[in-house]
This record gives sequence, C-alpha cells and structure tokens, in this order.
Amino acid sequence: MRKKPIVIEPGAPVAAGRAVKAPDERVRRSRAVVLGVTAQLLFERGYGGATVDEISRRSGVAKTTIYRHWPTRTDLLRDACSTLGTPLEAPDTGSFEADVTALVTNLAHLLRSAKWTSVLPSIIDAAERDPDIADMYSKLQRGYSQPFEIVIQRALRRGELPANTDAAMLVAALTGPLFYRRWFSREPLTDDFANQIVLHALR
Repeated sequence: MRKKPIVIEPGAPVAAGRAVKAPDERVRRSRAVVLGVTAQLLFERGYGGATVDEISRRSGVAKTTIYRHWPTRTDLLRDACSTLGTPLEAPDTGSFEADVTALVTNLAHLLRSAKWTSVLPSIIDAAERDPDIADMYSKLQRGYSQPFEIVIQRALRRGELPANTDAAMLVAALTGPLFYRRWFSREPLTDDFANQIVLHALR
C-alpha cells in the first residue's frame, strides 16, 4: 500500500520530512511596520485620520492581517499610542521636593518637544464620544501620572507630607498648569515655570 504523500505549502521550510512553522520574525516585522505607519498617520492626521484602510495601503499589510493582530481599530491605535510617548520614570533623590521638581521639569520638556503632544488633543476629542477611546486615554494618562503617585506615596511613608494629603489633588496641582500652558495659554514651558509650580503646590 502506497503512503499518501505529504503536501507542503510553497515556500514552507522542511525538516525531517515534515513542514516547519515559519519563524515569528516575519510576524514581528509586520507588526512593527503597521505600528510605525499608524504612529506616522496619528502625527499627520490625528486620531480620526488614522484609518485601517490607509494604514493597510501605506504599510502594504493586508487588512485581514491587521485585524488578525488587532481585532479592532481601537486596539491598534491603543498599541500605537503606547509607543508615541517617552514614559516618565519616578526619581528617588532622597527628597520629595527634588523628586517632584525633576518630574515636573521632565514633563514640561516632553510637552514642548515630544511629537506625541500634537496627537493628544485629537485623542481627548475622540474620547468624548467613544467609551473605548476614553478607556484607552485613561490608561495612557495613568501611565504619566503614576510616577507622581509613586513619589507622593514614598513621601507619605517618610513623613515628608501630611498623612491627610490628597494624592490625586496634588498630582493635578503639579501637572495641570503644564497642560494649561501647552494647549490653552500657549506660554513658554520653561524650567523656571516648572520650579514655580512645585513651590506653589507644596506651600
């Protein structure tokens, strides 16, 4: 009785008489290309302009493949947005004032120089109408608030802050003026301004 031949798809590698699964490197490259194109579209057109059709056209990756990796457009844009910013790190200088001064100064630098700041207003706008985008934006925002929360909790444990300190209110007092200047008054986000924020918030 003749054995039934093994059918192997064209281009598939063969080892010991059997088909071998293609390496994951091709998948990683494909994902990287899609995320790169998505980020570029976000910079150019904002959140609403980054459509899957245009992402597929520019990247050369089929829409079916894109949806295999990201079931929804929001999933894809969430991943792309997570690559846009440079996350802040929580410093530990031994002094709460020095820690928050470093954080506020670094955030001011990002707001005046990082490309992702041009995308943020369109994300906030879209979040007003789409609960999924609102959830995504909340997660992004928590990523930038977390270092402030870390140094505040550390200062509470050290006794550098009163036990009844409202951490959320303090984070708002430290970061709010920066966002106000970046998108409302559009005044310079200088290091001197960052230092003044800290002094006023800690009075």
